[in-house]
Amino acid sequence: MRLRNALLVGLFLVPAAAPAQPSKIDVSINDPGPSPPGDWTVYGGTYNSQRHSPLTQINTQNADRLAVKWVYHVPGSHELEMAPVVKDGIMYIAQFNRVDAIDARTGNVIWRYQRPPASTAAYRGTSVWDNKVFVATTDAHLVALDARNGAVVWDVPTASGRRLSGAPPYVVKGKVIVGILDQPDGFIEAYDAKTGRHAWTWHAIPRPGDPEYKTWSGNTREGGGAVWISGSYDPEQNVIIYGTGQPNPPYSNEVREGDNLYSDTIAAIDVDTGKLKWHFQTTPHDQHDWDAASGSKVLFDAEYQGRMRKLLAQADRNGFFYLIDRTTGKFLRGNPIIDDMNWATGLTPEGRPILKGDGAKPSVKGTLTCPSTAGATNWPSATYSPQTGWLYFHAVEGCGVNFRASSAPGAGTSYIESPEDAHKWVSHIRAMDPLTGKRMWDVTEMRSNHYGPGLMNTAGGILFAPEQYGQVAVRDLRNGKALWHFNTGDFITASPITYMAGGKQYFAIAAGTNIFAFGLPDEKGGAQ
Repeated sequence: MRLRNALLVGLFLVPAAAPAQPSKIDVSINDPGPSPPGDWTVYGGTYNSQRHSPLTQINTQNADRLAVKWVYHVPGSHELEMAPVVKDGIMYIAQFNRVDAIDARTGNVIWRYQRPPASTAAYRGTSVWDNKVFVATTDAHLVALDARNGAVVWDVPTASGRRLSGAPPYVVKGKVIVGILDQPDGFIEAYDAKTGRHAWTWHAIPRPGDPEYKTWSGNTREGGGAVWISGSYDPEQNVIIYGTGQPNPPYSNEVREGDNLYSDTIAAIDVDTGKLKWHFQTTPHDQHDWDAASGSKVLFDAEYQGRMRKLLAQADRNGFFYLIDRTTGKFLRGNPIIDDMNWATGLTPEGRPILKGDGAKPSVKGTLTCPSTAGATNWPSATYSPQTGWLYFHAVEGCGVNFRASSAPGAGTSYIESPEDAHKWVSHIRAMDPLTGKRMWDVTEMRSNHYGPGLMNTAGGILFAPEQYGQVAVRDLRNGKALWHFNTGDFITASPITYMAGGKQYFAIAAGTNIFAFGLPDEKGGAQ
């Protein structure tokens, strides 16, 4: 274990407006999640992906006393993107082909599982269910491990025969849900969590006979629709809700006329059958790689337009926020989440982007595009607080110059985004009322580039908000004020968690190749 260049530094707050009062709404979701409140057993914390914890031991009154409790170096890792999970005091750290089980109180190793070859490819975590931990492999296997000792319970090749994505396996109703990359197209598969038996497959690119097959035309159908981040689960509707990636070829849109469903789509899939119940496409005929797989599919219930609704909120890579009725997939409202946008002027009543000109289409000479291809936000998780009724997310104000490599349209034509404007990008943490689209507060990060890490909040009134260049801060949910901060000394592209172990609450975050755990000092005043 090692602590690299850890030092305290200051952070600053740039309010966009005076602190606002939270919305007076009743927010809930029927299923509290798959685990007790002191555990964190799925990527989003609970099935609703709110990344909200009811824990209050650490709160606005004592957060300034937080200290490093332990640091665990993950052998063979490279710029970790995963969020650990915790069950019964044991933390599970998953990468492709590997799982480390450590004591969540001390960071001491309990067991390790390693399947050759070692891999540093992006992988974002795992799930724990029925004393099993699930991990994907680079040779397209799904493996279930005994959570107590790391022994292999079952090991099956996926029905696809292709590499699983970096999306954490997700366990719902005894099924392990996994995402598949877009080679040539993406899809979702379900396996029996006890036996590993294949249950169903849902294809992100329609097959002949699907009514949306007609949304593809032209001289190629290369697919796309990668599923590379975890979804959410609505037990009342019995659906898992995932986002899909961009269509292929990713920028050569001339050869794939039409909306190109189900790319760039929020899709609700029946858990038992794998059948599509509804879909909503955020960026039809995407020509900028603004896929809907990024971000969190946040589920909550609230009164909207005079009646209680079952809602889904998403801050999207294309620069818009969407509020959707999750029982039908109907678009309810939307608004920009960034100030600098040049490809669209707004959304239609159905939620389709209203293009500005040709929608900032990439060109041989170069086309300035705002937001950049990296997006106004990206895969790092948003978070939702039932206390305030607000959504919290990273937003990047910045543009890119998109170049088409060839003037001749056709399959294989590629586009390259110039990084020349990257130094001008400014990353923000923003709080927004999802029912009105009103920005409640805005924090400008100390140093910005690309998108930031994921966020998490607790009933203690705090937002755990890491930043990409190693800063970790605890902020007040209601006004964004920094209550505590720490410099990990390494790059952060992961999402934080909180948990209870030994009667004490901890925060944990991956930074570089290390896991940092923070907690309150003991009664003697020490950090251990």
